[in-house]
Amino acid sequence: MTADPSVSGLEAAFLANREALARFLRARGAGDAAEDLVQEVWLKIASTRSGPVAAPLAYLYRTADMLMIDRYRSARQSGSRDRAWAETHSGFPPGTSDEPSAERRIAAAQEVHSVLSLLDSLGPRVATVFRRHRIDGVAQKALTHELGVSLSTIEGDLRVAYRAIAEWKDSPRNGPGQ
Repeated sequence: MTADPSVSGLEAAFLANREALARFLRARGAGDAAEDLVQEVWLKIASTRSGPVAAPLAYLYRTADMLMIDRYRSARQSGSRDRAWAETHSGFPPGTSDEPSAERRIAAAQEVHSVLSLLDSLGPRVATVFRRHRIDGVAQKALTHELGVSLSTIEGDLRVAYRAIAEWKDSPRNGPGQ
């Protein structure tokens, strides 16, 4: 490789040791950001016109290390700022709890009781299919084996339950805000 007179000693050292710098940064914990940091080193040395550097390779390693530390500090400060902002803007005024009030708990319990009673009124198989599938998370195919019925029967039972719950929700005494 012939020497390019337009390339300074520091730039030449960078070009010759680019991969070694990337490996150094990865070993120091930069991970995927190593290539970005190497690019930042290049931009830094290309944009500043310093005098001759006695130990160009040591200078490059030190520059890469300082850029990585700056990035780490910046990310840490950003994370702290984000956490502080989230804590101060959590939606709950200071001194209040995000736990539901006693009234809301009672209303929710009554609503659950009402829906379970509704399901029971649809018949034991429909109630069982709905509970096992929607509450216990059992797959429809597994329910066919468990209950000894066809997949279309399971789907039909679920449709009956969904329709009944939708009608219950839409009724004036059970709708939103009630």
